[in-house]
Amino acid sequence: MRQCLGILLAGGLSRRMGGGDKPLLEICGRPILAHAIDRLAPQCAALAINANGDPARFSQFALPVVPDSVAGFAGPLAGILAGMDHAAGQGFTDIVSAPADTPFLPTELVKSLYDSRKSANARIAVAASGDRVHHAVALWPVSLREDLRRALIEEDLRKVSAFIARHPNVTVEWPATPFDPFFNVNRPEDLAAAAAIATAHERG
Repeated sequence: MRQCLGILLAGGLSRRMGGGDKPLLEICGRPILAHAIDRLAPQCAALAINANGDPARFSQFALPVVPDSVAGFAGPLAGILAGMDHAAGQGFTDIVSAPADTPFLPTELVKSLYDSRKSANARIAVAASGDRVHHAVALWPVSLREDLRRALIEEDLRKVSAFIARHPNVTVEWPATPFDPFFNVNRPEDLAAAAAIATAHERG
């Protein structure tokens, strides 16, 4: 399942964290983004980071940094489009997207999304856990990029779920115990929770 590009979405404004680059905050002495990279990199042929502004702040990760091509802050869909455009230039037919503040991504994420998409004859496979769908964690065909570009630019579409609903899709469920693999760090108190999960996982 190493035929896709993984795109880590780091273009958010981090309002609930008070601004700044949330994925660069540390869990157990390492950036959140480093944990996400560790999880996703073995599952993909290549990775890239979607972020705007000076790419040098991500230089420690030695990955391509691709900015939004849509003007203004257009949200996760703009980052997904940036990933699709980058993947197309590298010859990939699919991307897997995930927020860069999700440090515990499943180690079988990509394979499960691929298998479920094929079984359901769908175009997009989306992750879910604990009765919640994580629309930004998904497998997307690069062939949808012009549809997505039109939706963003001509329709001002911003909801990831709304774009997914336009295409045949399948939801893939993961257990949320002993911890939710799609736990993301949104608030300052989430850092302590994430550190506790990481410590328990290492011990286990």
